[in-house]
Amino acid sequence: MNMELSPIGNCATAALVDRKGAIVWWCYPHFDGDPVFCRLLMGDTEDGFMDVRLDDEVEITQHYRRNTAILETVIRAGDGSAVRIIDFAPRFRQFDRSYRPPMLMRRIEPLAGYPRIRIRIRPRAGYGRHTPRKVFGSNHIRFQSEVETIRVTTDAPAAYIDRESPFVLTKPVVLVLGADEVFPASLAETAKHFEANTEAYWFDWCRNLTIPFEWQEQVLRSAITLRLSAYEETGAVVAAMTTSIPEAPNTVRNWDYRACWLRDAYFTVRALNQLGATRTMEGFLAYMRAVIAMEPGGDLKPVYGIVPFDPLEEVIETALPGYRGMGPVRRGNAAQEQIQNDVYGAVVLANTQWFYDQRLPDIDKLALYREMEKLGERAAAVAEHPDAGIWEYRGRLRVHTSSVLMCWAAVDRLARIAGVIGLSERARHWSAESRRIRDFIERNCWSDKVGAYTEAAGSDGLDASVLLMADLGYLAADDPRFVSTVEAIERRLMRGGYLLRYDLPDDFGDPESAFIVCNFWYVQALQAMGRTEQARAVFNSLLKHMNPAGLLSEDLDPRTGELWGNFPQTYSLVGTIICAAALSRPWNDINAVATATRASQEAQASNAPVDGHAAAE
Repeated sequence: MNMELSPIGNCATAALVDRKGAIVWWCYPHFDGDPVFCRLLMGDTEDGFMDVRLDDEVEITQHYRRNTAILETVIRAGDGSAVRIIDFAPRFRQFDRSYRPPMLMRRIEPLAGYPRIRIRIRPRAGYGRHTPRKVFGSNHIRFQSEVETIRVTTDAPAAYIDRESPFVLTKPVVLVLGADEVFPASLAETAKHFEANTEAYWFDWCRNLTIPFEWQEQVLRSAITLRLSAYEETGAVVAAMTTSIPEAPNTVRNWDYRACWLRDAYFTVRALNQLGATRTMEGFLAYMRAVIAMEPGGDLKPVYGIVPFDPLEEVIETALPGYRGMGPVRRGNAAQEQIQNDVYGAVVLANTQWFYDQRLPDIDKLALYREMEKLGERAAAVAEHPDAGIWEYRGRLRVHTSSVLMCWAAVDRLARIAGVIGLSERARHWSAESRRIRDFIERNCWSDKVGAYTEAAGSDGLDASVLLMADLGYLAADDPRFVSTVEAIERRLMRGGYLLRYDLPDDFGDPESAFIVCNFWYVQALQAMGRTEQARAVFNSLLKHMNPAGLLSEDLDPRTGELWGNFPQTYSLVGTIICAAALSRPWNDINAVATATRASQEAQASNAPVDGHAAAE
């Protein structure tokens, strides 16, 4: 099983549907809520899901409706009968507002014959601790618990649903899952209306995107899913929709990613800008502005809730066995309490967009700059201090090269912006800070012995995050030190054609899995160095590991090719978009694109991994 999950959502709520059409993950009412459908983390327990079963099933197919977040699952039986399940969360413009309730809609329609189906609805409450009490109405079932009450409104026979008994589906039926409120309209007509309007919304949204000629399907699916990962109410973008899917088999590296990491800000804003998705980008930037304004003294946490100052205290939820039984399951994330100095650079880099992008609304740029200077002062003050680093080590503090690099990026961008808005004295101040931090990196983070910038000051270990040096403008891509660093990383971090994050033991032992975004950074570095064909080969090799929905999680087992880690991973969505844009041949080079597309398809069909270092030879 290669993470065979497909997300549906509407920027307020999101759910995951497995390849058989079962909703196995749905946190209610929002991304970080109680998982009322939690089958994903229940091990072998047959609970915490909603599905449709067809007697004598012989075939199940699934696909997204083109350029939408509407999912269709077709189930066929041995006698020729068949049903289609249509899943979506309503999203469209209504009364001059965005209509996006915490609601899921499922429409089940007969396609052929007289299909005998069973509808099973088995929610849980309190992170798997409780079975809600069922209360029946004339056209609904209420699932009551001390935590939450959800209502399923339906025109399917409730008695059959209660007993999970088979019945013959002779006409389409609808199930609406959401708040415990009366549904004040015709189910059949409303479902069709909502479905048509939601389809139109997504199709129009995709139509306005700027996408590369090549890899259009992968970019569009990544873009839609990145949009689904944005909590529109506040502008936050979650790192993933799930919690506690381990980074590798049988590891305790299980984390809750249903929160907003400021580290992701720069990369997410860059991908949204690449797509021309300015409204989502603007919402995320506004979220960060709120965080900056509300943090006294410029101190920033690395991660915040989807409502910025919600607590993220980390708790082990013992009632859930975990993904494939591999616990623990965590709610909240202790990383909020860590010192991660790179966060200042990420936020300054992201907010630089306000000063250069004329598509964004006019704001008081001088006031924002003054707030950003507080972050610059913190970056300058902590640049040479130990922290937990980009990988959030829980058992050690070091002066991590990637953190110092991001602190340098913060003061470098402040110097540039000061020049643009006419603050020459501040530009000179930040330029001096930039030179000071650069001098520290050159004296302490370069190793003549290794021939590379290492993972921390005074260390001989390697870390794939230093691949960002050229992308951030610290070094030119053809600088001999950068080239030497890339080659050292290829030699030491490559496993089965894919990069690990680092090569030293961490709090939990030796790393096992390849971190997917590091491999996208590697693709960017190769392309910048002029090794474009190798970059394309590595990129295509990554894409062949996408799950059936065309998405990636956080980690990849280099031995088996299996996906691990929380899903869908924002970093991986962003990496797909940025690398495709960088590598795609131009729209007017149609002949070259056609040739490249055939070569890409043949490479993916061959299923052969690409060894980055070998390809360089």
